Amino acid sequence: MKLTAATRSRARHYAMQAIYQWQMTGNPLNVIEAEFHTDNDMSKVDTEYFHELFHGVAAQKSELDALFQPHLKNMVIDQLDPVTMALLRLSTYELKHRIDVPYKVVINESLNLAKKFGAEDSHKFINGVLDKTAAQLRAAEVGAGK
Repeated sequence: MKLTAATRSRARHYAMQAIYQWQMTGNPLNVIEAEFHTDNDMSKVDTEYFHELFHGVAAQKSELDALFQPHLKNMVIDQLDPVTMALLRLSTYELKHRIDVPYKVVINESLNLAKKFGAEDSHKFINGVLDKTAAQLRAAEVGAGK
C-alpha cells in the first residue's frame, strides 16, 4: 500500500475511534485493535500509524493530559466529553512525537474529526486548545509560520 495523506487521515480517524472506545470500556488495547482490523476495511489505512497513535496515546495518557490541561481555560479534564478528550490526546501525541507532520496538519485533521464526530462547535474549543499546545510544543515551527 502506498502511504498518502489519505491513508494517514484514515489512520487518525480509526485511532480517534479506538482511543474513544478504550476510554469508554477500558478494554485491552490489543483486543480493541484486533476488533478494528476485523470490523473495518484497513486496506487503505496506514496501519502502522494507526498502531503508533493508539498505543502511544494509551501509554502516555497522563503526560499528554498534562500538556494540554493548562489550555482548557477553567475546565478540568474530567469535564471534557469523550470525543474531545480523544482528539486532544491524539493531536497532542502527534504534536509532541511526530515532528515530521506539520502542526497545521495535525490541528486541521483534528478539527475535521471534531466536526464529524464531536459536539456542535467542539471544533472551536479544540482549535483554541491545540493552537496553544502547538505554540508550547513546537515554538520554533509556530513562530516561523507567523
